[in-house]
Amino acid sequence: MNCVVYKGDKSPDKYLFVREDIDLSDIPKELLHLMGDLQVVTSLNISIDKKLAQACATTVICSLKTQGFYLQMPKQQNSAKLDSKSIDS
Repeated sequence: MNCVVYKGDKSPDKYLFVREDIDLSDIPKELLHLMGDLQVVTSLNISIDKKLAQACATTVICSLKTQGFYLQMPKQQNSAKLDSKSIDS
């Protein structure tokens, strides 16, 4: 599935994957506002066997098919490491 990946100036750690045939005006306005001004990062052809950095390709494809977009959130820090540091303090 072909898509365009964007990042926004308000949320540079979030990435918005948009199906190639979807116009940005079809993306929910609240999401576009959250992201800010969008810049194209790359174009991808995602298949189920494609390795993505932070998301499961199957999940991304499913979201692209049903919603026309997929929002990749920032990678979560290991909460166990954070908890142990705060406990030891």
